[in-house]
Amino acid sequence: MKIFGHPWIKSPSFAAVKCQEEIASTPAGSILLFDDLAAQIAMVHYCQKEGISFAVRAGDVTTALLAHALGANYIVASADSAQRVQQLAQHYLFDTQILVEITDESSIELYADMGLDGVILPAALLG
Repeated sequence: MKIFGHPWIKSPSFAAVKCQEEIASTPAGSILLFDDLAAQIAMVHYCQKEGISFAVRAGDVTTALLAHALGANYIVASADSAQRVQQLAQHYLFDTQILVEITDESSIELYADMGLDGVILPAALLG
């Protein structure tokens, strides 16, 4: 299980971006985070073309499947859909990893038991 944002573990940050101009100002090594796949599809295509790592927040299974098909490195699933998205990712052998945002480390065990690929704590989120 990957754990992003824990003070004991060095990990990249996730930088939420709203427009392509913000991409250039994100810290080196950070993973771009898109909140709205439909509205940000041009930036997703830019990341594909340039080989930039990116994640997509997916509140539903369809968005998660589309994010995987578009080459997202990570899908940040909603707490409600995380287990189902993870099951589909395992069934279809996704390269994309499934994460869920948590507010503190007390939830790590819960999502580990569900078999999620990882969690993101607030310290890993920029912007």
